Amino acid sequence: MVSPHGIKLAVYLISSYFGDLNAKVCECLLQRGTQSLAQIVRFTELSRENVRNCLLVLIHHNCVQAFAVQQEGAFGEAPKVITNYMALFDNIIHKLRFPKFLEIVSEVLGEKVGKEVGKEVGKECEEIFEGLLQHGRLSLNQIIDRFKQTSNQGDSSAEAARDNFNKLVNARFVERCPAPEPFLGPSAEEETAAKKQGAKSAKIVKQTIEQRALAAAAPMESMRFLVETDTWNEASVETTDKKTTVVTLGTKRKQDNLESNTELLATDENKVLWRANFEEFIRRLRHKACVANVKVRVNNDAAIVLAATLELSRHSETKVRIDNSVPQSINAIYDEVIKRDGGLGMDLERIRASLVELGCETPLMAIDETYSVDLKNVIEQARIEEVESIVLKRYGREAYRMFRLLSKADRLLETDKISDTTFVEKKDAVKILFKLWKDDYLEMKKVIARGARQSEFILWKINKQSLWEHVLDEMYHAALNLRLRITHEQEQEKEILQMPREKLVKELHSELHNRYNRLRKVRITLESSLMNLDDALMLFRDF
Repeated sequence: MVSPHGIKLAVYLISSYFGDLNAKVCECLLQRGTQSLAQIVRFTELSRENVRNCLLVLIHHNCVQAFAVQQEGAFGEAPKVITNYMALFDNIIHKLRFPKFLEIVSEVLGEKVGKEVGKEVGKECEEIFEGLLQHGRLSLNQIIDRFKQTSNQGDSSAEAARDNFNKLVNARFVERCPAPEPFLGPSAEEETAAKKQGAKSAKIVKQTIEQRALAAAAPMESMRFLVETDTWNEASVETTDKKTTVVTLGTKRKQDNLESNTELLATDENKVLWRANFEEFIRRLRHKACVANVKVRVNNDAAIVLAATLELSRHSETKVRIDNSVPQSINAIYDEVIKRDGGLGMDLERIRASLVELGCETPLMAIDETYSVDLKNVIEQARIEEVESIVLKRYGREAYRMFRLLSKADRLLETDKISDTTFVEKKDAVKILFKLWKDDYLEMKKVIARGARQSEFILWKINKQSLWEHVLDEMYHAALNLRLRITHEQEQEKEILQMPREKLVKELHSELHNRYNRLRKVRITLESSLMNLDDALMLFRDF
């Protein structure tokens, strides 16, 4: 479920990158859910050709996923295969994080080579990756051609592009694109099979059609990061293209007689397309945020141990297991800890103490001494601290103390109890609590005690799940306002932005130069605020 301001932010991002027509199609999919081509045409009131072109652009930039489903025909008619389209909200919002992704690529791949040539290699990998971010999907030959045009390495540029591309794939920063239009079989067959399995099947959570489509489109794990060396052979590519052309010409008459939405996604099956692997970047950013939080909330030793544990479980971690790190032996953790800055002086006892501080239970058997860190708890603590800081800035220190008390309570608390514990006058406490309740930060429950004298009690609590959703929507709203403000400042000073830099440098202390410096400072402030806000967005949405 996407919040209202989340949809507005996503639509604005699409409008900024691809124009208003694409934004209109995207808004239709985000607000109404999965739609067929005919439905999108009807709801957007755009021409069929415009909608098809918009979907092609959005699919190419990984903002929309198509999938085919079988639909029952009318009486006496055969079933039809209909292509549906779903908006990928998270991929759209990831456009805010492109600078962070590029920074990670440069740092990680530059460090692996060494300081001397690391910067140069990191820059080259960054250029290749930036091309994927700009174009959405590219084949390896397109990536090499683009690198040849931008680099000054002459004949060796093709080999350098292949090596750098290999580094990106090995680091899992780049992956094969999903299937353009997977077919989903009738769900009735799955329900029948589930009933035959008995009572155990009732515990299985039923997937939505969108989840099934994404799972069906995803490439097999064995193929996801596989680079076939044959694709680098230009002669084999030309031969393949010729063969494909012959087949296409031979079947053209048959294809002309078919009218299907799948024409939108017609591609050469032998052409492997690559895209940025957002999942890997979010995983790295999640780990970085967890370590930073533990370093402040617990201590530096615990942060070093957590970073070592997460590094060990990096290749084993999947989407399903983000709540906990993969169990690791104490010896493996020790070996990884001593490789890190500040970890060389740590012994096994200090590491065990840090693991306990991280919430790990001490193993009963020393023979199989393994530990798994509860990442879910670390992330929840970070979320609570983030909301507490918002409450402190917006409502004051007394509200902060009351909110903090309720966040740690495992039951409903009465107004008098909150007032007495936080040393706030009851009259003021009631005002603050009602203000927090009105702004959806608290939940209130009235209880009537019947007896000789009827009395009413007001109980308060925090519903964390609904609070996270509310705070996330507020953050989307704030991010949208920052983007609008940045655009407004640029529009106001369009004249200065279009002027040659040399002219501005010559006219020091002039009005134009002062306006340019002001715009530069405002942009730096706004963009850094947006990046910091995006860290909080990921905490509540992606982590």
